[in-house]
Amino acid sequence: MILRMNATQMQNYIALFIASLLMAIILLIANYVQSGKSEPQVDAAVITKKTLHFRDLPNGAVGVISADNGQMIAQVEGQAGFVRGILRALARDRRIRQISSDDAFELVSRSDGRLTLIDLATNNRIDLESFGKDNAAEFAAFLTSAR
Repeated sequence: MILRMNATQMQNYIALFIASLLMAIILLIANYVQSGKSEPQVDAAVITKKTLHFRDLPNGAVGVISADNGQMIAQVEGQAGFVRGILRALARDRRIRQISSDDAFELVSRSDGRLTLIDLATNNRIDLESFGKDNAAEFAAFLTSAR
């Protein structure tokens, strides 16, 4: 069938093939250039912010201590899976980087509803609302404590 084409038909198919090839190359290059780039999300205004320390207590609970005045504002008792899980992940990263566990964390509530825990030692941040309202509420309680 290809052998029975006239010169004009052959040129049209060659032009179509070259145009398709160029388009594919352009798309591959554009994809390569854009890969790994993401638009940074602008943080909404801060509503409340607290600097906290989390300490293991002798009774097995985790003490939540205000960095401003050193007072314990809460105790996380029992499994408290979400709070302990987040803290374990951040503590593990500190151990890997050989960073002291004495540095504080910052808990930030924003006007768009996000609740973020920032490890001030590593600059890691976890948007807690991503794990659901109930889980985020466990950390939000630390912001509303009177101490």
